[in-house]
Amino acid sequence: NLFQYSSLGSQPILCGSIPGLVPKQLRFCRNYIEIMPSVAEGVKLGIQECQHQFRGRRWNCTTIKDNLAIFGPVLDKATRESAFVHAIASAGVAFAVTRSCAEGTSTMCGCDSHHKGPPGEGWKWGGCSEDAEFGVLVSREFADARENRPDARSAMNRHNNEAGRTTILDHMHLRCKCHGLSGSCEVKTCWWAQPDFRMLGDYLKDKYDSASEMVVEKHRESRGWVETLRVKYNFFKHPTERDLVYYEGSPNFCEPNPETGSFGTRDRACNVSSHGIEGCDLLCCGRGHNTRTEKRKEKCHCIFHWCCYVSCQECVRVYDVHTCK
Repeated sequence: NLFQYSSLGSQPILCGSIPGLVPKQLRFCRNYIEIMPSVAEGVKLGIQECQHQFRGRRWNCTTIKDNLAIFGPVLDKATRESAFVHAIASAGVAFAVTRSCAEGTSTMCGCDSHHKGPPGEGWKWGGCSEDAEFGVLVSREFADARENRPDARSAMNRHNNEAGRTTILDHMHLRCKCHGLSGSCEVKTCWWAQPDFRMLGDYLKDKYDSASEMVVEKHRESRGWVETLRVKYNFFKHPTERDLVYYEGSPNFCEPNPETGSFGTRDRACNVSSHGIEGCDLLCCGRGHNTRTEKRKEKCHCIFHWCCYVSCQECVRVYDVHTCK
């Protein structure tokens, strides 16, 4: 599972000691050992973004320490949650590898020298254009290596992995810097840059909300039975390569359930003034909420002194904290 590599960090990597690698991933690890820390960093980035995007939802992308399946059984089912996690983690790997290459941390990759087109009016190519195509290639080779079965789940994972990566390529943009006397823009150099990862997370979260429900179809081919996915409701548009797909319903995540991996929402903080999913009514699944007061120390009455420091007092403020029953 792709997500167990998030803990690799920057220690020296022995490919044979990483649990759960399929043979193709083991070969990849040995051939691309230099960029494996970036692969791990990308998975971690994806998980952190998932937790940010779902922080106010019943399922908040909880991870379990010291468990090979770090999301527990949640990803065992072909739900829209699984679709999002695969998309954001694959995007994370492509993003982190691309950024690492542009920073010059590996000898096997670098800046993108294939500039797209001639420079425009008033600017010229310069800086280091990020080579997102290389990052996407690495993510595809590594993340999709275990998705080679002829079944529906592999087809779903491959589709959602690719949707995550495509998001980066779609949102590459020109970043420019001005040169000239006292910041005047006599000369402007520009390079291709990846979008902010938070923007990618927001975009994929929208894709999660509008994900396409599919049904599984079986076909007989020369190599045996093959499963493919078809859109469940014909009056909906067929999903594009940029949409997320799933074919199993999600549990409601209201109550703890070790079989589905739901932790329930008891003791989760909720927003008493919101009618959305993060509001106490919906997040607490109708069970009601408790309210307690909490004192927090904060800086206040800050004054700027010339020149150049700021002095502040410390104030104690009292907040109401609402948690689900």
